[in-house]
Amino acid sequence: MQENLLLAIIMGISLAGLVAAYLFYKWVAVKETGTPAMVAIGDDIREGANAFLKRQNSTIIKMAAAVAVVLFVGYGYARQHQAFDPVGTSGEFAFWITLSFILGALCSVIAGYVGMWVSIRSNVRAAAGALKGANELLQIALRGGAVSGLMVVSMSLLGVGGLFILVKAFTTVDPVKIPFLIVGYGFGASFVALFAQLGGGIFTKAADVGADLVGKVEHGIPEDDPRNPAVIADLVGDNVGDCAGRGADLFESTAAENIGAMILAGVMAVTVPGADPKWIMGVMMFPLLSRALGIVASVIGVLVVSIREDEAPMEGIKRGYFITAALYVVTLGAACWLLFDHPSAPNAWLYLFGTGIIGLLTSVAFLFITQYYTDSAYRPVKEIVDASKTGPATNVISGISIGMECTALSSIAISVALLSAYYLGNLSGFPNAGLFGTAVATMGMLGPAAFILALDTLGPIADNAGGIIEMSKQSKATRERTDKLDAVGNTTKALTKGYAIGTAALAAFLLFRAYIDEVNNYGYHLESVDMAKPAVFVSALLGAALVFVFSSFAIRAVGKVASIIIEEVRTQFREKPGILAGTENPDYGRCVDHATKGALFFMIGPGLIAVVTPIGVGIAFKQLGIGAEAVASFLMVGTISGILLATVLNNSGGAWDNAKKFIEEGNLGGKGSDAHKAAVVGDTVGDPFKDTAGPSIHVLIKLLATVTLVFAPLFI
Repeated sequence: MQENLLLAIIMGISLAGLVAAYLFYKWVAVKETGTPAMVAIGDDIREGANAFLKRQNSTIIKMAAAVAVVLFVGYGYARQHQAFDPVGTSGEFAFWITLSFILGALCSVIAGYVGMWVSIRSNVRAAAGALKGANELLQIALRGGAVSGLMVVSMSLLGVGGLFILVKAFTTVDPVKIPFLIVGYGFGASFVALFAQLGGGIFTKAADVGADLVGKVEHGIPEDDPRNPAVIADLVGDNVGDCAGRGADLFESTAAENIGAMILAGVMAVTVPGADPKWIMGVMMFPLLSRALGIVASVIGVLVVSIREDEAPMEGIKRGYFITAALYVVTLGAACWLLFDHPSAPNAWLYLFGTGIIGLLTSVAFLFITQYYTDSAYRPVKEIVDASKTGPATNVISGISIGMECTALSSIAISVALLSAYYLGNLSGFPNAGLFGTAVATMGMLGPAAFILALDTLGPIADNAGGIIEMSKQSKATRERTDKLDAVGNTTKALTKGYAIGTAALAAFLLFRAYIDEVNNYGYHLESVDMAKPAVFVSALLGAALVFVFSSFAIRAVGKVASIIIEEVRTQFREKPGILAGTENPDYGRCVDHATKGALFFMIGPGLIAVVTPIGVGIAFKQLGIGAEAVASFLMVGTISGILLATVLNNSGGAWDNAKKFIEEGNLGGKGSDAHKAAVVGDTVGDPFKDTAGPSIHVLIKLLATVTLVFAPLFI
């Protein structure tokens, strides 16, 4: 197929995705907003979220601007032009790398902001929908979430595709080498996503921990009780962490992985005997076309989700997901046949289609693994519930052991996927197609990303809707509807984290291999990493240590800011005794302000460590003539450590959360019992695990890859 036609289809579907997002928003926006009390609570949440995100984005943009200057100076002046560079001058190289970084950063900011902007307008409408019925509540929450999912995937494609078109139009560079010029786009997206996820995660969990420990444990008041001064900060946190943070997270995932897959596609395609330039370009466009087809499938999947009043919300969601997956499989097969059909290997498209199916099945496997370890219907959560009978200590011990245990199944799933995709790719008949097979598997896993992200954003919308219903004192039947969807939202958020770490694991190998290919393209022969060299071993050790130090900083930040929130809530209860009696109103704004200041202050340290460390390792070991290989070792072992630690943190935190909710449903004495108090402590420990450090490691893994891709020429 003609390259220009392919690009037109990709860009057209991406624009159609934005139009679909707008139409979903318009559908949600015309819904009723409920009673005046519900509107007032929704306004408080919106104001707090807007204030936080405005200050956070201002901080991130300033730091991104400084990095852009470093990139331009580093490429344009500090590094001498080399004959193997994709463009003719250092200045031109610096321009494209810096431009792509700036565009990636800006698009990531926009993607995160739009997700939050729609969420804080959907929550009150979802709450009003709950007054009518369960189906109305579910559809408003899901379609509000779909706006974020479609924006993220569509903007990622538009950014990568648009940059490809710009470079092709304004330079004479070999199209196969264009991805090396636009790797800055993934770095910019990763840079913003890391700080967005860190800042939002610190805010949301500090507010949540503060509200729970003083409200539930010390004073025995229910969750989302309007007497709790931290309740609005808690509801704000759901939006800035799970919507804005996760939106930026998955945006950078799709951007970085698209570029990495294009690099591997180009490396493989040019070695195919008799391959003409048009066919090579078609193969390079496959990652973008694959993602575009996922947009179409996701829109249809969201549209078909509905339930009967007596039906569980998860049943409707499952139908939507499987329809999305089925549609994607059909279109993926057509794309493989269209782009990979070649006389030298007539059945190659079937083998590569098979690798895409492997990726999609891996995403399903991760969803089931996560559900098994975090759903109260299964053994792991039941063990934590049982351990709660004997106090907080045994609850925490049980939760940590469950988190460590779950790495086994996750590692097996990743291993099976990578090996199967690699060997199936090798059987395709194309030379060196094993590595490209793993890239196609990653694209297959990312196919339904827009639908999955819609489910992730559904969680905070449902949580906020439940809080609004509780605070505005609506009927018990209405609260039961929101409680059911809130429970589903907690499950879908946990599933999305499992999906995110699964995609990160497959993408990590893809991006690691893309780094090796980039280094080879710049004239440094590197086919393998020799861990027997002391410098290479030390680099690997530093990569693993970075993951643990980064997680320590993130978890500690939640503890420090939560302490500030706890003291603020205690102070308000002490100064205004009428708050607990219901005769005085708490000052919600003070808690929001404390959480905002603390989150923005504490996000900077771990974020900068993550960016600076791999660059420092590369430049330091360059003096020994081994910079590129040392960074490869750092990236490889750091990524493996990150995958395992993120799995521990995500699943243990989710298991603690659902163990608490299981007891709150009336089991083991229900709310206020000793078992419940123990479970609240466990959930409090798990909060920064699953909503701050764990999701931030997802971003860290890909940030390390994009940093090394961008700075690779400086390590040689």
